[in-house]
Amino acid sequence: MNDNTMSIPHLIMSASIVVQLVMLLLVVGSILSWVVIFQRSIALRRAKQEYNQFEESFWSGVDLNELYREIPADDPRHGAEHIFQAGFREFNRLMPKTRSADTVLEGVQRSMRVAWSREEDRLTQHLVFLATVASASPYIGLFGTVWGIMGSFQSLSMTQQATLATVAPWIAEALIATAMGLFAAIPAVIFYNRLSNNASRLLGKYEDFAEEFHAILHRNLQGRDGKPSAS
Repeated sequence: MNDNTMSIPHLIMSASIVVQLVMLLLVVGSILSWVVIFQRSIALRRAKQEYNQFEESFWSGVDLNELYREIPADDPRHGAEHIFQAGFREFNRLMPKTRSADTVLEGVQRSMRVAWSREEDRLTQHLVFLATVASASPYIGLFGTVWGIMGSFQSLSMTQQATLATVAPWIAEALIATAMGLFAAIPAVIFYNRLSNNASRLLGKYEDFAEEFHAILHRNLQGRDGKPSAS
């Protein structure tokens, strides 16, 4: 047994076809999970920046009618701006039809809830894939290891004498599958928890904004003309 026999590339190439397919599946899963990690990290960072910018504009004292008109109707927005756009659009639609404040506020709240749900889907997009890789990869790797060890014992049963030198390469190539499973699962677990936490915190901010915006509309509906403003 020489060093080349125990090298990782040689062990992978000499593994059975089933073990090689398991390794290939784990490599593909790991690559795709890293793509999701980078894509979601960038998307969440951008969403946080957009929220901070819109919140600053919203609380700057600008008239909400003017703020709404600055948003193109055919330009879909994201985050708190999307929730504001949906709520204010429903407000403008219901105001000419009814003078019941409760009816107007219920419609606004319903529209903002739908917008918030869509934002939740957008922020948590592909995170289920990370969770799947994190939970399934160790078991897939273990399957490859068990299959490889079974094959090694079947081959050893046909030899006259089994020594450590003859067993070691078989066991090593089987254990590579487990190592690759952990290599794919560990980053997926870490970043799934981190990205899920970031998305939940941002969704919490969206919910707080919706409640504050609802309160502003409620106060203004109790006023003289029902036209909301930021003050």
